Amino acid sequence: MDSSCILRIALDTPLNAVFDYRWAGEMPQPGQLAVVPFGRREVVGLIVEVLQETDVPAEKLKDAMAVRSQLAPLLPQWLALAGFAAEYYQRPLGEVALPGLPKNLRVLTTVALDRAIKKLAKQEAVHDAQPVGMPVLNAAQQEAADAIGGAEGFQPALLYGVTGSGKTEVYLQACAQVLAREPDGQILILVPEINLTPQLEANIRARFPGVMLSTLHSSLSEGERMLHWLAAHEGRARIVLGTRLAVLASMPHLKLIVIDEEHDPSYKQQEGLRYSARDLAVWRAWQLQIPIVLGSATPSLETWHHALSKRYRKLELRERAVKQAVLPAVRLLDMERDKPKDGLTAQLISALRLRMERGEQSLLFLNRRGYSPVICCESCGWISDCKRCTAFMVLHKPEHRLRCHHCSLEMRIPRHCPTCGNVDLQPIGRGTQRVEEGLQALFPEARILRIDADSTRRKGSAQEAFDTVHRGDVDILIGTQMVAKGHDFKKLTLVGILNPDTALFSQDYRASERLFAQLMQVAGRAGRAAQKEGGSASEVLIQTRYTQHPLYAAVVNHDFDQFATSLLDERKQAGLPPYLFQAMLRAEAPELATAIEFLQAARDGVEHPGITINDPIPMSMTRVHNVDRAQLLVESASRPALQAFLKVWMTELRAMKTRVKWSLEVDPLDI
Repeated sequence: MDSSCILRIALDTPLNAVFDYRWAGEMPQPGQLAVVPFGRREVVGLIVEVLQETDVPAEKLKDAMAVRSQLAPLLPQWLALAGFAAEYYQRPLGEVALPGLPKNLRVLTTVALDRAIKKLAKQEAVHDAQPVGMPVLNAAQQEAADAIGGAEGFQPALLYGVTGSGKTEVYLQACAQVLAREPDGQILILVPEINLTPQLEANIRARFPGVMLSTLHSSLSEGERMLHWLAAHEGRARIVLGTRLAVLASMPHLKLIVIDEEHDPSYKQQEGLRYSARDLAVWRAWQLQIPIVLGSATPSLETWHHALSKRYRKLELRERAVKQAVLPAVRLLDMERDKPKDGLTAQLISALRLRMERGEQSLLFLNRRGYSPVICCESCGWISDCKRCTAFMVLHKPEHRLRCHHCSLEMRIPRHCPTCGNVDLQPIGRGTQRVEEGLQALFPEARILRIDADSTRRKGSAQEAFDTVHRGDVDILIGTQMVAKGHDFKKLTLVGILNPDTALFSQDYRASERLFAQLMQVAGRAGRAAQKEGGSASEVLIQTRYTQHPLYAAVVNHDFDQFATSLLDERKQAGLPPYLFQAMLRAEAPELATAIEFLQAARDGVEHPGITINDPIPMSMTRVHNVDRAQLLVESASRPALQAFLKVWMTELRAMKTRVKWSLEVDPLDI
């Protein structure tokens, strides 16, 4: 029935959250999309309220042009999720809600939407495939699966299991229980990185061939993302698997949320709306009163703190799932005694040779891509620093280029020193390319594969590389953090870790937590299959100059519990998260002084009882792409007090007249 009303519509703009428009036509519902005029443009917005009157003067009201009635409205709980994220992260509602939808939904034409609706109507899950049988779980796995699958209401649980303990199988069997109990129920499974989705997707499809699965991540084409999002929105997709953006998927019958590798910093968005998908998922589970499980071999300190304080239930898997598969022995190689040659100590080279002779695989982990971090002139001291950033230009030898990994500036390798003319320029340090070159010289007969951001630029190339490893067509794998977690390499018995020491001296208080997690995760790639008679015992060799460091002692003993507890004690004494709550105001300007001046004005412009506002300082990476950056840290022992302050402060900041580009991040990960 046609009628006249006022539509309150959220638009993707940085200033106001919502705008009012007139509408004369069939009564729409909150959660529908509408096409409206905005300035000189026509844009798509989200209806958040339908009103009978407004305070906006009639002469200033504009008419909405169309309502997308062919799409079922987003439910009130989804609007509440977007509203919470907007309020907590201090962003306009439209900046949260609209980017959370597929791009093809936000265009003026409905061609893509109509096409997706028709295609989805013809699409069904595969029913003719034979489901893979459920493996028999060990006692700890079965207890965890039953606890998760049988949970009712909001029951957050930490699934704390050593690497290779079968956390994925626990997820799958818990999901099976939920799907069997809830005829229309949906499950959301989050993973931290895109390259972890194919393996898990294949497992889910094999286990649940009659269940429609949607995947949501940034590597999908816009058409694919539209189709998968629509399947979830209409409730057809019973399981949704995705990276952090999937936490905002519309799922009207959501009954369980699984967050794999919950400690991973990739769950925190670092641009635009700087949200934590993990934290939003926990809030969403509370909102819907459904269970949520956070799984990790190295939980974040925030999650570990919640488990110790009984806010989260702790489910433990202390042993590897495969019989006769044991955690690898970890040894420290003292680089002061065993001097490296081409970045590798004699003991590590010997271990690599032994694995090759036995037909087993090895992994060398170095979290630094490129050939060399820098080239220099030993005559005058010139270093290949970036002209636009406070960073060095990395040598990429195969491409004969110097490349900045921050602003993407590239240049040819100079034939001589630009300062003194010396032609003898030397690379300093090692990246994955240089390690690969050294290995090819040491083991010319070896099948060597490098997996990093440079070698997997082409779409699908990462999965092709991992498939090659799984087939056993690789003797030595060289990789960055892309290979550190989630992958089950059956023939891998040796992990060598190169150059981890730099993280020990970082100014970031989270550096030790991240390094420990990274070492434990990459170490966990070894020895996941049952040890064969006559085969090598799985082993992890860490090259370091600091063999007495307590962090390495904890890694050697696989002792996350004690390490995390000691870190929590340090954080509590120092007044750091999770015992303190933070927000970071960042400013960018052509000159550093301008950014500092803005932050100082922001600091002095509002009263802040009970809130600590530190002095503005340059960021550790001060200049990026010819822009100087500074930051201002705000802290409070009370989350509600901090939120109340930020709400007032943001009003003041938006009223300031400045040409400085600024942004606010709540719960920052990088200090």
